[in-house]
Amino acid sequence: MTTEEGRPSSEMASTRDAGPRITIDTFMEVDLRVARVIAAEKIEKSKRLIKLVVDLGSEQRTVVAGIAEAYEPAQLVGRTVVVVANLEPARLMGIDSDGMVLAASLEDGKPALVQFNEPAPQPGTRVR
Repeated sequence: MTTEEGRPSSEMASTRDAGPRITIDTFMEVDLRVARVIAAEKIEKSKRLIKLVVDLGSEQRTVVAGIAEAYEPAQLVGRTVVVVANLEPARLMGIDSDGMVLAASLEDGKPALVQFNEPAPQPGTRVR
């Protein structure tokens, strides 16, 4: 079965499941940046959270990420990831987090980082 535009109806269903649509202007307000992980450590008393220090080119930031079920801290150091750089800071498990690392939510519940093949763009590069 296809839609009026000729797309398979299964494609339409996946679009509907994605949530409400936003305008390009709204999307452009989100500041996605390339970042390199320079330090990572597990957060005590948390099974899901890892504290990352990331290099955004012009600055370093601390970001708390819910990725500990899929990654060990040593696996993360040196990786190039994508960070939401203009997210309001939040305090998680007593740690100030200044951004969000992007990860896919897999069917098994474990996250998969959005990352680049090498050679990766330089830290601070805008992602669109």
